[in-house]
Amino acid sequence: MKKTIRDYDLDNKTVLIRCDFNVPMKDGIITDNNRIVSSLETIQYAIDHNAKVVLMSHLGRVKTEEDKKTKTLKPVAEELANLLNMPIKFVNTPHGKILETSIKEMNPGEVLLMENTRFEDVDGKYESKNNEQLGAYWASLGDIYINDAFGTSHRAHASNVGIASHLPSGVGFLIEKELNVMGKTLENPEHPFVVILGGAKVSDKIGVIENLVKKADTILLGGGIANTFLKAQGYELGKSLVDNESLDFCLKMLKEHPDKIILPVDVVSAKEMSDTVPVKKSGLDEIEADDIVLDLGNKTIELYETYLSDSATIVWNGTVGMSELNSFCHGTKALCDIISKAVATTIIGGGDTAGAVIGLGYREKMSHISTGGGASLELLEGKVLPGIDIINDK
Repeated sequence: MKKTIRDYDLDNKTVLIRCDFNVPMKDGIITDNNRIVSSLETIQYAIDHNAKVVLMSHLGRVKTEEDKKTKTLKPVAEELANLLNMPIKFVNTPHGKILETSIKEMNPGEVLLMENTRFEDVDGKYESKNNEQLGAYWASLGDIYINDAFGTSHRAHASNVGIASHLPSGVGFLIEKELNVMGKTLENPEHPFVVILGGAKVSDKIGVIENLVKKADTILLGGGIANTFLKAQGYELGKSLVDNESLDFCLKMLKEHPDKIILPVDVVSAKEMSDTVPVKKSGLDEIEADDIVLDLGNKTIELYETYLSDSATIVWNGTVGMSELNSFCHGTKALCDIISKAVATTIIGGGDTAGAVIGLGYREKMSHISTGGGASLELLEGKVLPGIDIINDK
């Protein structure tokens, strides 16, 4: 079990908290503050326990000096000030004398946000490649390190593994919740355990399928993953997204687990990926050469409901159709509705799945919505997350 922020005396200590403020923005305006809100409990705890709170995060990919103009965390500092109802000191660099002096001059209970950690990637990817000197430098700025950025914990960066290699460390409340809900549920799920897997490519989720097929009672497929499994069965999918390189794997899984992997029995398709073209509902044998399968059909939803309504644990990773288009979000919305009514522990993987569930208004109706797409995917694969593994054990 990993140490948490509760295991340390924070009084008058400089506490470095790695958050996930990688929020969507448009023209410098934050369009979804969910990740910022998710970190407030940990930040407030440090404030309440008289710490000097230094926050750090990445925002997007920063490859050039030009990228820095649109990848600044200054809007995040402004949003934090509003949410915490207190001044937030923003330092527009992730290294150097200005940052060092600003931290030294902090009083207990104050909060400072340093600039995007990936500004250090411009001349050598020092952050993303876990440069040893950069991790040691950032560690020198504080007394205690707390990782609360679940969304980047599947990567070994200077701002997580690097710093934690040099300081007493723990996890924040966000990561603690992710581990308690996702980690423990996957270790010992209550049965019937039903998994919904969607998304584009089978190759991205081979490890997930291989791990969960041993634990789950049923795996319901949608999206491009379902297309590939259907093609492996011999169905013609027209111009639909298919991962041809994974057909042999799909066939192998279907032969080894014929009663566990459940595929669509009807689909919704169109000639183009657009809200302005006619929508066609059809059986699997009625897909034409120029059709693009973009959603689950009604019979499939009814079939999937028979498994979901009787389940005790549901894990969903990957959208089951092109849910960002109104014409093709019916399947995703229907599954949200079914899951929200099930008497089960319901866990939604991060990334696009979380975005779809939240966007459709089901945030409060799920047991847990993960804040990390890639990290949750690797947990589902049974992998060790380096950003958490490095944290001190109790």
